[in-house]
Amino acid sequence: MLKVIFLGTAGAIPTTKRNPSAILVQREGEKILFDCGEGTQRQMMKAKSGMRIEAIFITHLHGDHILGLPGLIQSMGFQERKEPIYIYSPLESREEIENLVTAGRYSPSFEIIIEELKPGDVIKRSGYWIKAIKAIHVRNSLGFVLEEEKRKGKFDREKAEKILGIPPGPLYAKLHSGEPIEWKGRIIHPSEVVGPPRPGRKIVYTGDTRPHEGLIKEAMNADLLIHDATFSEAEKEMAIETAHSTAMEAAEVASKAKVKKLVLTHISSRYSSNPSILEEEAKKIFPNTVVAEDLMEIEVPYK
Repeated sequence: MLKVIFLGTAGAIPTTKRNPSAILVQREGEKILFDCGEGTQRQMMKAKSGMRIEAIFITHLHGDHILGLPGLIQSMGFQERKEPIYIYSPLESREEIENLVTAGRYSPSFEIIIEELKPGDVIKRSGYWIKAIKAIHVRNSLGFVLEEEKRKGKFDREKAEKILGIPPGPLYAKLHSGEPIEWKGRIIHPSEVVGPPRPGRKIVYTGDTRPHEGLIKEAMNADLLIHDATFSEAEKEMAIETAHSTAMEAAEVASKAKVKKLVLTHISSRYSSNPSILEEEAKKIFPNTVVAEDLMEIEVPYK
């Protein structure tokens, strides 16, 4: 399972319906948090996701992306967490992150490991990796790509059983794992019954950013692109001034990158009563677009 839970989808100012930025990704029992705006822990309670997360990735140091850290860390301590947690953040952010997680003279009961990242850095995890990518917003801003390793090719059971005469059982497992076998006096190679490796799934989270060519390259063929869409096209000048994107610009990135699905987030409070204007603008360019809502869940299927 690869599921995305949108815990917070607001722009800089929250609304009664939108919390500040936070996105939770659940993959095969692991939970990874991207950004941690104010109230993230309460959104986790509403989503019933639990707080046993393995790592937190921060895009930049604006308050709407980090002010949920003190409360979340302290709640983890109250729940008697013992295992360490990793916080990955941009360059030159360590001191500020340390001050946040120890706010109010709090001394965590578990280890907090802070690692600074720059664009191009890759964090390897079991079966997938997370890559830091460039975002154009404030100094050292990041976005992130979560991409799974390639899966084994499809096993051709019919050929193995009916053509080659290999009975179902342990020999199938050996072949599927890439090991040749000997059967009735001949060597059977995996390539005879196993197809080419299949791609894993790919999610891209831009953080706050202006669109740029590097982002298009990093998002290429993603299953899900989660893109800053703070403004409508009518406010494009403001988007440029504040280093954000319009919904239409996000759609242009999605189209050029040939992604499967686009989700618009970081929605300005000016659209709190009518966010559909953003979706309508984006769909003119990229039809498979939705505007994120707080607590919305999306499961990402295999290709």
